[in-house]
Amino acid sequence: MAGFWTRWIPKRLRKEGVTIPVVRLHGTIMAGGSQFRPALNLANVAGSLERAFSRKDAPVVAISINSPGGSPVQSRLIYQRIRALAEEKNKRVLVFVEDVAASGGYMIALAGDEILVDPTSIVGSIGVVSGGFGFPELLKKIGVERRVYTAGENKVILDPFQPEKEGDIEYLKTLQLEIHKIFIDMVKMRRGERLADDATIFSGLFWTGLRGVDLGLVDGIGEMREVLKRRYGPKTRLELVGASRGLFGRRVPGVLFGGADRGGEIAASAAAGLAATLEDRALWSRYGL
Repeated sequence: MAGFWTRWIPKRLRKEGVTIPVVRLHGTIMAGGSQFRPALNLANVAGSLERAFSRKDAPVVAISINSPGGSPVQSRLIYQRIRALAEEKNKRVLVFVEDVAASGGYMIALAGDEILVDPTSIVGSIGVVSGGFGFPELLKKIGVERRVYTAGENKVILDPFQPEKEGDIEYLKTLQLEIHKIFIDMVKMRRGERLADDATIFSGLFWTGLRGVDLGLVDGIGEMREVLKRRYGPKTRLELVGASRGLFGRRVPGVLFGGADRGGEIAASAAAGLAATLEDRALWSRYGL
């Protein structure tokens, strides 16, 4: 029936070729986020993913990833949502890595039925890291006394204002090992026999996209537009699916400032954003970016 009506539409107005929805998953992965530090998390991308997978005439959903990692929880949540939608809507998922898909970024990439990279992309870093700073000596120098009152002997575990305790470090390592095992199991489940027999794969190392192909971490080299047009025809169109916008053009969800103390909120967010930005830069710079 659709073909019958198409004949009556002027040729210049007819839609020809396939339209592929594209979702961009870029940035540091973490819960929350703000106007000064956009975050990659499930809450911020769920709507885009839902709309992309709801395109009935699309044979595949393309996902662009550029992330150095971050929260393992948010990484898994995004991965799980992509896989759930792919199965529910019966869609294949093609993941295209830009600069980096490392750590949590690679965990999300595992949701792809195929992972394609640039030869110079960075992939891998299958491991878990926790970092922070310690300030006990600084407090002494500036004459500040730390006072903490707790119910529960472990409520101040890994307190940055107290000297490190061996027991605290050992406990943190047990958590890291549990999360690392979950990550390893995900890689083995999704990549299966494609993985090379190489002990370094799960060591936390990262590689170029070219080496990632050899190790079986990714499937091949390819740029999104070129690959999709080659597979689905030269008239294939790529349509970026972004976050919803509200009445006044703001992205939803997002951080909205209002009220009498709007300037104070912005100043506070800017100050918090400065420290957060430094953390972001540390993550990206680890991969030379």
